[in-house]
Amino acid sequence: MDDMPAFEAKASEVAAILRAVANERRLMLLCRLLDMGEANVGTLAEAVGLSQSALSQHLTVLRDQGIVARRRESQTLWYRIADPRIEALFSTLHGLFCPPGDEADASRRPPDPIA
Repeated sequence: MDDMPAFEAKASEVAAILRAVANERRLMLLCRLLDMGEANVGTLAEAVGLSQSALSQHLTVLRDQGIVARRRESQTLWYRIADPRIEALFSTLHGLFCPPGDEADASRRPPDPIA
């Protein structure tokens, strides 16, 4: 197969990305970034319930994989999802698993009986 090296390279790239996001806190972080578009470290730490130090470690993992990007504005670091493919993936996951309101809880309950 002529395209096997390219196929293996893509599989390796996707596996590395999935390893990077296979963490509850990083999943929450990416969902928050999807909602916010861009956020600073303090806002993100509060949004996901982490200390700034712990958050920084998670952001480093995501940044090393090219999943998030940061920009500096004076003393403040701002983060955003850097890769449109990741944004599309998380938009899909968000729609499937994080519907608005109480729909996530409602989906686990049996339907109301018909009167």
